[in-house]
Amino acid sequence: METPKLNKNTIYKDFIRPIGTFTGYSLQIKELERRKNIKYLLAVLISGLMLMAVIQPLQAQNKKVLQFSGIILGEDSISGLPGVHIFVPKRQDGTTSNYMGFFSLPVLVGDSIIFSSVGYKQLHYIIPDTDEKQMSRVVEMVTDTTFLEDRVVVWPFPTEEVFKEAVLALNIPEDQSISETHLNQDLLTLMMRSAPMTAEANYRFYMDDMIYQNQYRYSMRPNPFLNPFNWAKFIKSLKEKKNSN
Repeated sequence: METPKLNKNTIYKDFIRPIGTFTGYSLQIKELERRKNIKYLLAVLISGLMLMAVIQPLQAQNKKVLQFSGIILGEDSISGLPGVHIFVPKRQDGTTSNYMGFFSLPVLVGDSIIFSSVGYKQLHYIIPDTDEKQMSRVVEMVTDTTFLEDRVVVWPFPTEEVFKEAVLALNIPEDQSISETHLNQDLLTLMMRSAPMTAEANYRFYMDDMIYQNQYRYSMRPNPFLNPFNWAKFIKSLKEKKNSN
């Protein structure tokens, strides 16, 4: 059997592949390496965030907890200032002063406290390191004196002449008297009796009922029919009604 002869064309055709094949293979390798690097960076980032989440509570536990209390005064330094916001930005927590200007909240050493109220400038205070478990301070708020330099007046009309023309063009009726039907005594009495209780009346009714409940909480309630003063008032009212008729 004769051995086939190999020429140069045969060698190049059988053993040399197209260059495009190797280029695509190298691109696939680079894509895999890029994805591997991205996964590695994501793993490092997630590990760092988890580590920070574990370290921060531990650091907070190492800090001392204090009960920070005090009273907030206005510029007169006499009366307490109610409704002042005491805010801790780091912990997104805080409280407000009561009607006497007093406040109290737990804080950590190194916390930054912000005092803010409408009409007053913001005050910042950092909790110092101390051996005491409680800390009391007097806070004086300063009035915010920031005003607009130029006064702005808003009118519903663009010019004064247009305003005068609108006033002169008003069609005001000549008869301004109130109709007699609106002054009917029976109608007014019916409206007064059917009107609902106001907020002040509801509050007074609730407070009177609460006082009455607390007054006879540990004793027997009296019977109003056995009260001689009530009978005297009732007889007096009957006599006055009879005399008026």
